[in-house]
Amino acid sequence: MAMTGLSEETSAILSGLEGFLQAEVFPLHEEHSAVLNDPRRRYDDTGRHVPQVEELRRQVRTSSAEAGFFTMTAPEDLGGGGQGAVTTYAAWELIYRLSGPHRWLAHEALAHWATGPSFVFGLVSADVRDRVLPGLMSGEKTMCFMMSEPEAGSDAWSMRTRAVPDPSGGWRLTGTKQWTTNGPYADYGLVFAVTDPAALAERSGGLSAFLVDADAPGLRVDSVIGLYGESGGNHAIISLDDVPVAAELLVGEEGRAAGIGLGGISLGRMYNCAKSVGLARWALDQALDYASERRSFGKVLAEHQGVMFPLAESATYVHAAHVLGLDTAARIDAGEGALKESAMCKILSTEMATRTIDRAMQTLGGMGITTEVGMAEAWQMVRTVQIADGSAEILRRLVARRLLAGERDL
Repeated sequence: MAMTGLSEETSAILSGLEGFLQAEVFPLHEEHSAVLNDPRRRYDDTGRHVPQVEELRRQVRTSSAEAGFFTMTAPEDLGGGGQGAVTTYAAWELIYRLSGPHRWLAHEALAHWATGPSFVFGLVSADVRDRVLPGLMSGEKTMCFMMSEPEAGSDAWSMRTRAVPDPSGGWRLTGTKQWTTNGPYADYGLVFAVTDPAALAERSGGLSAFLVDADAPGLRVDSVIGLYGESGGNHAIISLDDVPVAAELLVGEEGRAAGIGLGGISLGRMYNCAKSVGLARWALDQALDYASERRSFGKVLAEHQGVMFPLAESATYVHAAHVLGLDTAARIDAGEGALKESAMCKILSTEMATRTIDRAMQTLGGMGITTEVGMAEAWQMVRTVQIADGSAEILRRLVARRLLAGERDL
């Protein structure tokens, strides 16, 4: 499935990735669809994935790692492929367009920075890197990003989790984390905590990051957060009760973790842009196919302007979001911060995707709201990312401030 305007190298990578999904992942998903796509069978009584589902997730990660795709966006100095933002964006868009919501094992084929190997491991000691990184690179292990809290979401300066020096060495962490993606399943957590309350109060620093084993004493998954009525999920509330952390598990400099968090969130925003555009293109494809075949009042639906004009408008916005995503990624690869552009991209991509999927659902009529088709699930996925990694309101404020500060070249 070709995308225009990409380098030959990136196009070749995408072609190989598509072939891998078609040959290795989609057949696996079809074979186990009964458990993968039925929430009553996918989750256990605690809301976690049943062991079979977790094993299938691991199987996709490890096979993708062996094929060279899983770590292709991880930094080269860590053993990854070192692919830049453009290739990363295009790969995620392709994955979501091909898989849609139902063949979701495909979403495990590429390492996400928050759950797999990333720039974070360039900020830890060689001993820690040698101990933890190989399992993440192979796909055998996963991690999670523990920043959000019950009273600290977009405003990280309201964080309450504390890390205090342990008299015997290292640190002790106490607090509660919420909305932790992959929290119920992770082997490690990147935990953000306050080490200097005075600097935090002045919003000048005071946040530190620690790499913590999920089985560390005092760390507990309190509950799995279900979304949209499901009985389980991928997000957790996690408590830390005087968790001991060795000094070597400090990530980067003490008190300087805000930059780590912002760097990760920026990557998350571009991921969510690509995810939204990919799912919107998947939905538009479904709607166009249906409109070309379904007959109403003696004509195929595609002959009715009331059907096709909304889809034409949706296609226009899908294309605009796709182009903005590639442009933003290219700016990042060129060394620009692109904070304003990535915020604009996420606003456009996520809001466009919810409208596009809604219109596709309307085009399919009754079929559009069935579990079989998956439009509702796709809508839920893109509606959720209007909040994740910076809400639309927070991003609009960021764009406005940048414009007023003189960043008016568009």
